[in-house]
Amino acid sequence: MYQQINEQFAAASRQFADTAAQINRLAVENATQVFGLQLAALEAGASATFAFFGEVAEVRSPEQFKTVWPKGLQVARENVERSIATGQDVVARTLKANEAIGQIAKAQFEAQASVVTEQVAKATKSK
Repeated sequence: MYQQINEQFAAASRQFADTAAQINRLAVENATQVFGLQLAALEAGASATFAFFGEVAEVRSPEQFKTVWPKGLQVARENVERSIATGQDVVARTLKANEAIGQIAKAQFEAQASVVTEQVAKATKSK
């Protein structure tokens, strides 16, 4: 009897460890992708901003400043748009990862529920 309990416990422990490993893999992949997206957006924004600052540094008269000013507004607008697009992409990827994790958890609960139901049915038939 103890052997059967030990085997069931070992099997449940293995299944839990496998499920945890799957969930951790999904979470780490998502975090890596999100970090990469945000880093790329930050790099693009910084590059555009520093290029604009380079142009501003070359300005020597108010007339030249008037021509550079719209470029600065354009750079700012593009940076904001890039940030919003990156944020939306991050949210979408995170939702997909969470849905995949939820499906794994749901499958595990359903599998355990069927095992328990079978064991209860066997126990009630034997008595």
